[in-house]
Amino acid sequence: MQVPLEHLRVSLYIRINQSMAGSNFIDHVRLYCKSGNGGAGSVHFRREKHVPKGGPDGGNGGRGGHIILRGNKQMWTLLHLRYQKHVFAEHGQPGGGQRSTGADGADIILDVPLGTVAKTVEPEEKVLFEITEDGEERILLQGGRGGLGNENFKTATNQTPRFAQPGEAGEEALCVLELKLLADVGLVGFPNAGKSTLLSVLSAAKPEIADYPFTTLVPNLGVVSYRDHKSFVMADIPGIIEGAAEGKGLGIRFLRHIERNSILLFLVPADATDIQKEYDILLGELKKYNPELLDKERILAISKCDMLDEQMMNEMEELLPKDIESVFISSVAQQGLQQLKDLIWKRLNA
Repeated sequence: MQVPLEHLRVSLYIRINQSMAGSNFIDHVRLYCKSGNGGAGSVHFRREKHVPKGGPDGGNGGRGGHIILRGNKQMWTLLHLRYQKHVFAEHGQPGGGQRSTGADGADIILDVPLGTVAKTVEPEEKVLFEITEDGEERILLQGGRGGLGNENFKTATNQTPRFAQPGEAGEEALCVLELKLLADVGLVGFPNAGKSTLLSVLSAAKPEIADYPFTTLVPNLGVVSYRDHKSFVMADIPGIIEGAAEGKGLGIRFLRHIERNSILLFLVPADATDIQKEYDILLGELKKYNPELLDKERILAISKCDMLDEQMMNEMEELLPKDIESVFISSVAQQGLQQLKDLIWKRLNA
């Protein structure tokens, strides 16, 4: 009995929401942020014994606290910020007499994983910066400057100024933090092409594996061991379908994760009706999403080749795309995997 398409869509929607709810992988958060106001300058005059009419000595106000993002290579998700909807930095303190400057407001430092992109979304979406190095600190919102005290406004014609400068207001914005995974190799393919199986065989990662499409609902990272204790990082993202760049399937939610990969490893199963056509569709979706992705190194792996004999592989090889290096592999039968790793390592160090 054939299951109606609408039932499949509902089932997929339920599974996606259950997976997201129970998953520790969070790659998108929205935060309302406000940096601290600067402290006001002081209006004060020197008053000491035997100095009844001293000049102005009001100090400056302190700077408002910044909101800062700091790269942390030990983190790989934005989970810790998922429920932190508001981030407010401390205000600067006002200046005092005897030229004393007010204390600066405490900065708020948010640790984020490498590959985090910071954006503002109101009044218009704008990319601010990207964190790519461990320990890198970038100011998300600048704290307001402290106001000048009345000592700074003393002139030859106005030796007793009775005014000071107020502190500047801090910045406020609705900010979005998006994570783009930093990996050497990104797996690209249709649902059920064998990406998760390949990652589980090559690394210690344990992604969910089943014989139905959209088993992978969140990206997975794995460290692949190579010769002489060397290694590289491989990322498995949920499967792409035709129209993904327009939001079909899981849409563009996870396509951004392959923007930071050095090599794109396309996986097409050996039992595909038309390997060239599937490869062209995948390439087309990446081009529509971001044309710069086509400048990356590409490798084509024909998966599930344990069902092919040598003659069938030779015949199929004639039908493969000519503009990309290809290799036949089988994750289950452990065929061609070393050849694939050699090819990846060669491209990474080219």
